[in-house]
Amino acid sequence: MKVEEYADWAASVAGVTADPDESKLTYLALGLSAEAGEVADVIKKRLRDGGLDRAALLDELGDVVYYWACLCVAAGQNPADVFTQSRRKIESRLAGR
Repeated sequence: MKVEEYADWAASVAGVTADPDESKLTYLALGLSAEAGEVADVIKKRLRDGGLDRAALLDELGDVVYYWACLCVAAGQNPADVFTQSRRKIESRLAGR
């Protein structure tokens, strides 16, 4: 599946359109933040218990992707373009080392 297809699907499930109202945007941002915290919790458990639950990590990363994709649509941005912009930004930082 292409990232654009996933973003369109996720946005349709969540009822997200470009330029959503404040309530929807807040919901998406809080969802992304909460799911990122759940990713961190999986990693914390590895530090505590010594093993990585890869299935749980992938499950939580999928939730992060869902909210991220919805936020891309809400911002009116093609997710692939966000990847490109991110890569350029990181490469620029690395070049400055």
